[in-house]
Amino acid sequence: MSLIISHYNNFFNVKGTLDKKSVIEFQNQFENVFEKLQSVTISIEELDSIDKFGVMALAKLHNESLLKKKQLSIVGFGCKDLYDHFKTNDAA
Repeated sequence: MSLIISHYNNFFNVKGTLDKKSVIEFQNQFENVFEKLQSVTISIEELDSIDKFGVMALAKLHNESLLKKKQLSIVGFGCKDLYDHFKTNDAA
């Protein structure tokens, strides 16, 4: 399944596969999002799979939110790799 991103106001639902093939589409959707919105919530509940490129795209978005002092929330039981990435970064 390809990547489908739907949104309402500042809530984005990401559905399908976030991998090397679809990461450009993801990055294009969220390019300059913090210029328009103060806070962003991304649901990964409907992600079927995510690879290291997808994890890095979410991490890049997280870093951008920190630099611009904006709020980013990633919600849902989507991917253990993503959880582990942010857990190890918080511990370091």
